[in-house]
Amino acid sequence: MATANRLLDDWLKRTGWSRSELSRRVLSRAAGRGQHHVFADASTVRRWLNGETPRWPVPEILADVFSAHFGYRVTAYDLGLTSESEADRALVYSQSYADTVEAVTDLGRADVDRRKFLTGSTFAIAAAVGPSRDWLLQTLDQMPEPGRQVRLEDVTAVKNMFGAFQQMDIFQGGGSGRLALAAYMNEHVYPLLRQSHTEEVRRALCEAAAEQTYLLGWMAYDNGEHGTAQRYLIQSLRLAEESQNPALGAHVLAGMADQATLLGHPEEGRRLAQAGRNGLSKTNPESRACLADLWTLEGRALARLGDKRAAAHAVAEGERIYESVNPDDEPEWARFIDPAYLNGEHANTLRDIGDNDRAAEFARRSIAHARSQQRARRGAMSQAALAASHLQRRDLEAAHAAGVRTLNLSRQVKSSRCIEAVQDLQRRMIPFGQHQLVADFNERTREFLSAA
Repeated sequence: MATANRLLDDWLKRTGWSRSELSRRVLSRAAGRGQHHVFADASTVRRWLNGETPRWPVPEILADVFSAHFGYRVTAYDLGLTSESEADRALVYSQSYADTVEAVTDLGRADVDRRKFLTGSTFAIAAAVGPSRDWLLQTLDQMPEPGRQVRLEDVTAVKNMFGAFQQMDIFQGGGSGRLALAAYMNEHVYPLLRQSHTEEVRRALCEAAAEQTYLLGWMAYDNGEHGTAQRYLIQSLRLAEESQNPALGAHVLAGMADQATLLGHPEEGRRLAQAGRNGLSKTNPESRACLADLWTLEGRALARLGDKRAAAHAVAEGERIYESVNPDDEPEWARFIDPAYLNGEHANTLRDIGDNDRAAEFARRSIAHARSQQRARRGAMSQAALAASHLQRRDLEAAHAAGVRTLNLSRQVKSSRCIEAVQDLQRRMIPFGQHQLVADFNERTREFLSAA
C-alpha cells in the first residue's frame, strides 16, 4: 500500500488551492509545454496525495507550477515525487542546459540524503558511449544561449573553494569530504546555475560547477560508489561543454576512462581516453598535463587489453609530454597530475604487461614524491604496485615489506581504492601457499579491513 505523500500535501496547503485548481494549473502548464497528452483532475491529485507517483513529465510540471507560484525553484524532489528512475536522468548527457541543471541538482540532493536508489546504483557501461561522442562533436561548435545576470564574485567564491576540497581528497581520500562538498554544491553552487547572469559569467559559472561536480564524481569513485560517480562525471562533462572549456571536458573524460578500466571495461577506457585526446588536439591552448594524463590512462587500458607494445608506447608518450609541462601554466584541477601520480600509474601499466623491473623503478619514483608531499593514498597505491612487481619476480620477502607499508599508509585515508589494492595483494600471494609471510600479511589485512 502506498504511503501518503505528506510533502506534496504540505505544498498544496501552503498555496490554498483546491485539488481541482491544482489539476487545472497542471493541465495549463502541460499545454504550454506542448505536452497535451498529460491528464489530471481532482481524483488524479487525490491519488498523488495518497502516494501514487505520476509518470514523467508530470513531476516536472508540478515542480514548475509550484515554482511559479512561490517565486523560487521547487523541485520534484521537494514535492516527494522522485523514484528510482529519477537517478537515471543523471546518466543522460542532455542537450538542454536547463535539464542538465535539474539533473545535477537532484543528483546532489539525493547524494546528501543518501537516497537508497542512489547508494545502490551500479556503473552502466553503455552510458559512457554517448556523452564522450556528444562532447567531442560539440566542443568546437557551440551556440550558447543569451546570458543573464549573476556576479563574477559569486563564481570566484566557488572557484576558491575548489582547492580546499581537492586538497581534502588528495590527503584524506574521497570518503572523507564528499558529503561536505555535495552539501556545499547543493546550497551554494547549483542554485546559482538557475539564476540570471551575463554570458561571460554563465560560462565561468558552468566551468566552476563542472570542476567541482567532477571532484564529487572522483570522490565517489575513490570511495567505491561507482554508480554515483558515473552520474556526476556525465553531468560534469555536460557542464564543461557549456563552459566552452575543451581541456576541462577532456579531463572529465580521463576520469571516465579511469573508472571504466578499473571496473573491467578497458576497451571503453581506451576509447574514452582517445576521445579526450582528440578533443585536446583541436584546441589551442591545451593542458599539457591533461594530455599526459590521457596517454597514461590509455596505457592502463591497453595493458589490461594485453597490447604490450601499445601500452609501452602510451607510457613513453605520457612521459614525453609531461616533460614540457609547466605547473604554473596549468589549471588548478590539473595540479594532481604530477610525478607522484603519473609514475604510480605507469608502474601499474608496466606491471600488467610484465615489465617488472621498470614497474618497480616507476613505483619507487612515485613513492618518493608521495612521501615528500605526505600523500598517503598515492603512496599506498604505489607501494602496492611495488609489492606486486616483487611478487611477479617471486621475491616474497620484498613484497611483504612493501605490502606492510601499503597497509600502514592505507590506514591514514578513507579510500576504497586503497582497500582494493590491499585485497589485490592478498590474491597475488595465494600461489605462495601457507608461507609465514603470507599468513602474517593476511592477519594484518584482516585487522585493517575490520577497522576500515
